[in-house]
Amino acid sequence: MNIEVELISEEIIKPSSSTPDDLRHYQLSFLDQLSPPVYNPLVLFYEFNDETMPSVTEISNHLKKSLAEVLTLFYPLAGRIADNKFVDCNDEGIPYVEAHVKCELSEVLNNPVPGEFSKFMPFELDNIANKLPLGVQLNIFECGGFAVGHCISHKLADGLSHFMFSKTWAATALGDQAKIEPPEFISAKLFPPRDFTAYDAGLGITRNKVAKRFVFSASMIEALRAKYQNSEGLENQKRPSRVDALSAFIWSRYVANTKDTGPAEKLYMVLHSVNLRPRFDPSLPHHSFGNLYRAAMTAPFLSSGEECYGLVMRQVREEIDKIDNHYMKGLQQGAEHLSELNESVDSVISGELITFSFSSFCRFPLYDNDFGWGKPTWVSSPPLTFKNLVVFMDTKEADGIESYISLEEEVMVKFETDIEFLAYASPSGC
Repeated sequence: MNIEVELISEEIIKPSSSTPDDLRHYQLSFLDQLSPPVYNPLVLFYEFNDETMPSVTEISNHLKKSLAEVLTLFYPLAGRIADNKFVDCNDEGIPYVEAHVKCELSEVLNNPVPGEFSKFMPFELDNIANKLPLGVQLNIFECGGFAVGHCISHKLADGLSHFMFSKTWAATALGDQAKIEPPEFISAKLFPPRDFTAYDAGLGITRNKVAKRFVFSASMIEALRAKYQNSEGLENQKRPSRVDALSAFIWSRYVANTKDTGPAEKLYMVLHSVNLRPRFDPSLPHHSFGNLYRAAMTAPFLSSGEECYGLVMRQVREEIDKIDNHYMKGLQQGAEHLSELNESVDSVISGELITFSFSSFCRFPLYDNDFGWGKPTWVSSPPLTFKNLVVFMDTKEADGIESYISLEEEVMVKFETDIEFLAYASPSGC
């Protein structure tokens, strides 16, 4: 479906309290500097309830008041990004947009088209010149339901930092002091900034892709876990996780649908985003703010037949397990890591290397955002700005998984007609 959204108003929301002078210069970390200049988006959908729902004006005023309050905790989000080095925490504020969606909320919930959800955002997600750290848009449906769309610059925050901001904003609106967790801004101390004038953090950003949502039910996920449990390479290994199994399956179908196209000799690289917080010794708190993630890179050994994917899964696990406290100490030095990144970038540009990335938001607090009118009916996201990318999110019941897959159009066409893929995945939205 084609969603029509009409702008109603736009204003700037500033922190309710001024940022102290000694906090006006927020230094980006080494890992922030390496992060792409795009936005991580999130859309929270809320159904209208005649008994508890206030007017649109009251909803909007409540969101704006609590947003101003939470910006005092997350003060860098109300500043301006400067030269991939720091944030000027000048309290200039963030854009808050109200918009009218010309359809019923049920129409979106019954036939979700993630490609249309960028209309629920206050600005373009791939505008690399945008210096705003955060934007919010309140989208009001004709039925009275609404969606809160917000996006945070990836230069400041990874996925978990975004979700913790959203959760803390909701707790602030609800007045639930126990769930208000002030962020810890320690990333620049752990990973001091460096000079990256020669590194292109925007590599891979493209509009030459199509994003679709596929849902894997609990029973299909369990079938895949069982399938890979006894495959070659996983003997005497722990049972594959849900994300392990889905990653191996989706990647196997990607290889099957691309191996006969393009260069005859192709090197496939699988990248899995890894949360660094629990891999420190001692672990960092989950509300540590910044880009505290890295990609575990695996060039899997390829052989014919499904039996090889247990081996692939084992190789991926081994690479992820290498991200330990010893790895952290090397990463904090920075130089060797940057050298490896530059080598990978050169290989991607030359066409020698095909990368396929996975990022999982499963078990993250997606459905904890109660602003005072109940938890969201659904949490979703517009497509991210990269191709060959899969993002996993729990279904609301947390037993199934939604997979947002971004591919080049010709590859997506093959996926949508891949009988083996569709035997496990249910397409949703086009």
